[in-house]
Amino acid sequence: MNVKPLGDKLIVQRAEAQTQTDSGIYLPESATDKPKEGTVIAVGDGRLNHDSGERIPFTVSKGDRVIFTSYAGTEIKIDDNDYLIMTEDDILGIVD
Repeated sequence: MNVKPLGDKLIVQRAEAQTQTDSGIYLPESATDKPKEGTVIAVGDGRLNHDSGERIPFTVSKGDRVIFTSYAGTEIKIDDNDYLIMTEDDILGIVD
């Protein structure tokens, strides 16, 4: 990937939507919700602390699986793959 997020932005690849229920029923595309989970692909330099001029490091790092808010980020397409650019504030938690 040739995109590096700036400042307090990060790039997340959304997890695949579930196409089948646990009981084996296949879901039509119109019935599936966009997953609110994904993997952090790249991180920026961190948020700028205006008092000291230093960067505050991210809590998440590249490769972390995260849960984010429903309307988080801006969708982009790079090399036929869909990604989200968002801030760390949009992330609700890290999945272990």
